[in-house]
Amino acid sequence: MTQITSALRRDPNKVPLQDKDGITVTKSMTFAGATANDPGDYTGGTGNPATLFTVTGDVILRVIAICKTSLTGSSATLEVGVSGDTAAIIAQTTATTIDANEVWHDATSDATKELDSVSAAWIISNGQDVIQTAATANIDTGVIAYYCQFRPLSEDGNVVAA
Repeated sequence: MTQITSALRRDPNKVPLQDKDGITVTKSMTFAGATANDPGDYTGGTGNPATLFTVTGDVILRVIAICKTSLTGSSATLEVGVSGDTAAIIAQTTATTIDANEVWHDATSDATKELDSVSAAWIISNGQDVIQTAATANIDTGVIAYYCQFRPLSEDGNVVAA
């Protein structure tokens, strides 16, 4: 008897992936930097850095952010990466330049549209969670929606919103 194998890539639940970008996981972050332990609280506490996505196994991923409410905070900066390289995925950017409805995927936020191929894909190994770090000063207000598109590389490869 001949066994037929599928050429379709599958997610961790063995469901076929239908698009070129794989599985999309979302996470919304609201900043209130004057509040202790908030993700925008640069001065200390437990909220910064903040884990955006928990990774298990090995995956290839990219992270894109869309600002929903403009960020405020004198000289504050924001970056997305992994422990030990906190700006690896999205480079450090002055938070006040990230305005409502802009796409943020590199050192400068952009207008309301962006060429899809500019967001780099990263290979992330087991246990390297994706984190957001507020640096330099508090991010006082604002909201960012993060979109993580990933494909599993290892059998146990998965990403979930933290």
